[in-house]
Amino acid sequence: MAGTEASLLRQFPLLLPQNRAKTVYEGFISAQGRDFHLRILLPEDLQMKNARLLCSWQLKTILNGYHQIVQQRMQHSPDLMSFMMELKMILHYTERKGEAERERGLPSAGSLPSWPQRPELCRSKARSLALPPSLPMQGVALKNSQEIPVLTSPPQFYSSLIEEIGTLGWDKLVYVDSCFSTIKLKAEDASGREHLLTLKLKAKYPAESPDCFVDFPVPFPVSWTPQSSLVSIHSQFLAALESLKAFWDVMDEIDEKTWVLEPEKPTRSATARRIAIGNNVSINIEVDPKHPTMLPECCFLGADHVVKPLGIKLSRNIHLWDPENSLLQNLKDVLEIDFPARATLEKSDFTMDCGICYSYQLGGVIPDQVCDNPQCGQPFHQICLYEWLRGLLTSRQSCNIMFGECPYCSKPITLKMSGKKP
Repeated sequence: MAGTEASLLRQFPLLLPQNRAKTVYEGFISAQGRDFHLRILLPEDLQMKNARLLCSWQLKTILNGYHQIVQQRMQHSPDLMSFMMELKMILHYTERKGEAERERGLPSAGSLPSWPQRPELCRSKARSLALPPSLPMQGVALKNSQEIPVLTSPPQFYSSLIEEIGTLGWDKLVYVDSCFSTIKLKAEDASGREHLLTLKLKAKYPAESPDCFVDFPVPFPVSWTPQSSLVSIHSQFLAALESLKAFWDVMDEIDEKTWVLEPEKPTRSATARRIAIGNNVSINIEVDPKHPTMLPECCFLGADHVVKPLGIKLSRNIHLWDPENSLLQNLKDVLEIDFPARATLEKSDFTMDCGICYSYQLGGVIPDQVCDNPQCGQPFHQICLYEWLRGLLTSRQSCNIMFGECPYCSKPITLKMSGKKP
């Protein structure tokens, strides 16, 4: 490794590491008698195949038409030194090709217009000057809006796609990239919710089915033949939206009428909700997207003296569950409660910070452990309580259960850890 770094410094003295981990290099590379700014971002394992190359617009102009070659070299170079040598060879080739084209009187696409070099921009002072903003080259697949894309598919591919979009309706189109390889379409369900369908077209489209990405709680299988089109896939998308309408109606009612503690910003694919019942008491439900009004999986979170009566009511009143009613109404009837309403209460009225780290959210997780002492009831994050109990000499553990004392009231407290340690 040290030998490679020494060789890199010797061959490219103007390219220097910017951090101790040597995952960021920045500096200059020479081409056509000039120095061009570039920046290379490496992953933690320093593998070039996952690296990013960012360069100035001047260098990008020189590499115009060679992006795929640079990308290939980046994928196959074992280290940064090898890639820089490959890049240097590519630049040397573009320089020779440009000279040959100029000798024949042809314009060189990869060359830059000539302008006088300013003395203050010489190598000795280049690092002390503010560099122009670099243009990103992620995997060397340039996406700058000013770039003219290299179209690799036959003309009929693009004309056919434009005709398909026209037939579908341009109002359904949300986004299309410059190469027509990524297309985003929108649609509304019967309740007026807008949904996005992202399509990644393959080189042999429409002979090959595009990859589809949706925010659904269930898989979205697509029926596709070589005669299929954007219209057919959008129709299947609409049918899938209709089949999930009842599920989203149920989840929207919960989000609008109760205080959902988790997830904070639920997506359309989220099937779980943790709903506040009272101070440091909540219920976590997992809704079946195919049968959204049926009894969901329920888990009560809170002190035992509060959640045990709720569990008893659920078992005693389960016969009252009516699939014709909404899920939220059934929960109220079966548990014999009214959930805190968003219209009359604030979230802070029934949520408390962790008694150990003094924060509400820790790594996206909210407190889910509560002291069973009715006079205490202090909530904790599982990881915080685990670390606290582990540091006490009086604590003991049996299987996945830890026994110790509450940090606040010193009364016995039990922590049942989930599948793995926090």
